Amino acid sequence: MQKMLKNVFSTFLIYDNNSRPVPDDYQWFLTATNEIIGIHKNELSKKDTAILSAFLTPYNLNIPKPTKQELLWKERIQTSPASDIPDQGFRFIYFSYKKNQIEADIFKATIQEFFSWSVSILWENENEGIIIEQQEDHLEENISYAQISDTLMSDLFVNTKFFVGPFLNQFTGLRQHHASLLQSAQTAFTYTDKSVVTYVDAIPLDLVKNTTPYHREQISSLILQEFKNDEDFLQTIRTFIQCNLNISVTAKKLYMHRNSLQYRIDKFHEKTGIDLRQFDQAVTVYLALLSNMHIT
Repeated sequence: MQKMLKNVFSTFLIYDNNSRPVPDDYQWFLTATNEIIGIHKNELSKKDTAILSAFLTPYNLNIPKPTKQELLWKERIQTSPASDIPDQGFRFIYFSYKKNQIEADIFKATIQEFFSWSVSILWENENEGIIIEQQEDHLEENISYAQISDTLMSDLFVNTKFFVGPFLNQFTGLRQHHASLLQSAQTAFTYTDKSVVTYVDAIPLDLVKNTTPYHREQISSLILQEFKNDEDFLQTIRTFIQCNLNISVTAKKLYMHRNSLQYRIDKFHEKTGIDLRQFDQAVTVYLALLSNMHIT
């Protein structure tokens, strides 16, 4: 195949990690034998690129070259083999950070420090991708992505967001799961500034996103009423819910006297008839807060 491509494209070359400088304006592809080849973009029409992408994988030189295990995971996602059963549970962890904060190979090496096995990362681009975590029986608790996020920020000044998916025990439907997880992660991080969000956290966010703008407006107006545009008041309510309806913890987090906080909770009850101290009613208010954040 390489000989054929050389005959067709005069700028064809095989990438060598030791070659410097890297040619500019090249389109790179990964072959079935895990070689990186390139062709100058001026020599490629849109049709050429589409044809090459059908049997080669478009590749970004700014991300680490995939390992055999990572290539196997890519194949599993594409084919979702029902006949194969994994040896252990696994889950997908989406991550993202701002461009140019850190080189991808350094990020991968840093992430590896938190795992006792060779971790697989499937890159979407140079600043986001999927970590594949194996479920190890000997571990007493799961990997803490909050700890990883804190370490990346404190040691490397890299603000990383993680979306933690559920553990799976089969490859069936893996392609759909992969696509759904990416979509849920994108939705979640439009609603929250948390560094770590789980698939459980994302369910209310997905529900709100899939509601029409009209219904989001209705939910927001009916539940929040006169407080709808009072961001300071809404932040108090939001924090109270995030602190599991605990007045002492909320007051401490907001640097507010607990009597002042209690006054606001009572005022909301008086004006709306909704008691935030009741779990089921607090859930409804939480959905209204999400709706109010994303009405359009």
